[in-house]
Amino acid sequence: DTTLPGRMVVGYRGLSLALLRAWPSSVRNMSTQAKHSAKLQDKVAIVTASTDGIGLAIARRLGEDGAHVVVSSRKQANVDSAVAELEGLGCSVLGLTCHVAKDQDRQNLISKTLEKFGSIDILVSNAAVNPTMGGVLDCPESVWDKIFEVNVKNALQLTQLVVPHMQKQGGGGAVVYISSIAGFQPMNMLGAYSVSKTALLGLTKAVAQQVAFDNIRVNCVAPGIVKTNFSSVITQHPAVYEKILESIPLGRVADPKELGGIVSFLCSSDASYITGETFVVAGGMLSRL
Repeated sequence: DTTLPGRMVVGYRGLSLALLRAWPSSVRNMSTQAKHSAKLQDKVAIVTASTDGIGLAIARRLGEDGAHVVVSSRKQANVDSAVAELEGLGCSVLGLTCHVAKDQDRQNLISKTLEKFGSIDILVSNAAVNPTMGGVLDCPESVWDKIFEVNVKNALQLTQLVVPHMQKQGGGGAVVYISSIAGFQPMNMLGAYSVSKTALLGLTKAVAQQVAFDNIRVNCVAPGIVKTNFSSVITQHPAVYEKILESIPLGRVADPKELGGIVSFLCSSDASYITGETFVVAGGMLSRL
């Protein structure tokens, strides 16, 4: 769940910093109780990289909306913590260790989900890495390969594993890829990462066309700057943070919970005629290729 901005845009100087930092009460007071609705009742959802940040917030919202949720991470301790949190909210949850770059882990994620819940209705591909800082021309080949392996290839491979089960269930299902505002507005210091996130926009279109006949819908969400551990490298530096806020018309970064609602919507019957689209959730940041 890594999201960083594209090029900085200067503006909104007339706003005070207090206003820029103020989050609306609707965000500050988001409910801590499970069950927003039952629109995903008894659906089975796999969310990768879902033990903190954006992934956990998405898993939580899907669970609150009635889905059986499978959370995963590379570390067992993180999985255990996420499972305890979601169970404490009354969610139905299974926790599994999974390094998406490992074939056996991907296979196990699918088989254990089917063993526990009997079906797979939703895949949210959130896992991503960014092991380097710098422009694309400065990116070592090995690092480039790693970024594209996890951020793009592994997302495709998980989809290839999940889709046949959705088809066997009679069609229907939803896949959501988590991209980034950087996929629209590349950031020089995140060159390779930005290109990998742009690739997900194309993957969304290509997969959506191939599985549409089976009524499997494939969409993408591109978050802006979200308050996570990854973004702390910028949000903890006041001068950098203030500069970034100037590029966000809403004048604040996002809470991870603000990604949960759009993903839940895309996975529900409310979005039954939406496929192949990318939804930007970035507070008004520029987002056109």
